[in-house]
Amino acid sequence: MRGGTSRGPFFLESDLPADAALRDRVLLAVMGSPDLRQIDGLGGADPLTSKVAIVARSERPGVDLEFLFAQVLIKEPRVDTTPNCGNMLAAVAPFAIERGLVAARAPETTVRVLTRNTGTLSDITVQTPGGQISYEGDARIDGCPGTSSPIRISFLETAGSVCKSLLPTGHIVDEFEGVKVTCIDNGMPVAIVAAGDLGRTGYESRDELNQDQELKQRLEAIRLAAGPAMNLGDVSRKVVPKMTLVAPARAGGSLCTRTFIPHDCHSAVGVLGAVTVATAAVLDGSVARAVSVVPPGLVKLISVEHPTGEFSVELEVDSADPGTVTRAALLRTARLIMRGDVMIPRAVWNGSPSARLAA
Repeated sequence: MRGGTSRGPFFLESDLPADAALRDRVLLAVMGSPDLRQIDGLGGADPLTSKVAIVARSERPGVDLEFLFAQVLIKEPRVDTTPNCGNMLAAVAPFAIERGLVAARAPETTVRVLTRNTGTLSDITVQTPGGQISYEGDARIDGCPGTSSPIRISFLETAGSVCKSLLPTGHIVDEFEGVKVTCIDNGMPVAIVAAGDLGRTGYESRDELNQDQELKQRLEAIRLAAGPAMNLGDVSRKVVPKMTLVAPARAGGSLCTRTFIPHDCHSAVGVLGAVTVATAAVLDGSVARAVSVVPPGLVKLISVEHPTGEFSVELEVDSADPGTVTRAALLRTARLIMRGDVMIPRAVWNGSPSARLAA
């Protein structure tokens, strides 16, 4: 399924091994990692298309579904379930309806989803006219061609999703490797740096930044220093924190971003990364706030520009404390691309007579 600007296979949890180590070996085989082309699997040789979703019906009161996100690394035989992915999350409700985990109601269906990676809850609303999931519509998101049916996601209590607090270092600004950094987690751990502080404009193309080895080395040094300060420990083998360069908007938005996930520049911006950067933009004194144009009022629409367009995040702040974000909502789209069986080598897991997995 495509979820937002990401894509990957979705599995019922019951179709995968219960043992996490074996499950990860299966996912590596499914995606064809490690291999730069992922030629022997379903991966698309890009971090945005080397993702997996694992979904189950929830037995927790008030929760409909549970979702585990897996980032399958391309160059290494490793699966990272530390972060969340709001793009893949957008396709969880359609998948669950397709597979009969939840019943659709006309004209739309809202499900509450627990993301196991971070323990966060979200309400996802999809269009189900006549009690059937619909992928057709006029909603458009930058970074994805065409239009689709809108999917609304409201995130509940995302602050400190991985780092245990919104500002995990206890400071609005820290200094690592001689550079000012805002470390923040409102759904995704992100270290925010002003592009100008690294001698860049923040408007460079994705390809330019991916070829900029000096910049990538500096960003990695900052990331490795920020990780322990953000309560993430040694992050040398983790995909968080994500590194985001910020600059003043140049297309009418609130601010401009270039995000690394963590070593390759994102062609757009991740859902929860956008929520986190937007949150930083409303916090006085942050690196992001210094380059942002923030609208007045308690409900703020923050337009986060990225290499292929923009991503709008609606934030609601506390009337008594404008520095506290109480709600984040956004729009995504998703589409069922195919359903069937993916074959893996029998030596990896012979979980069924033909070692096939229903995707």
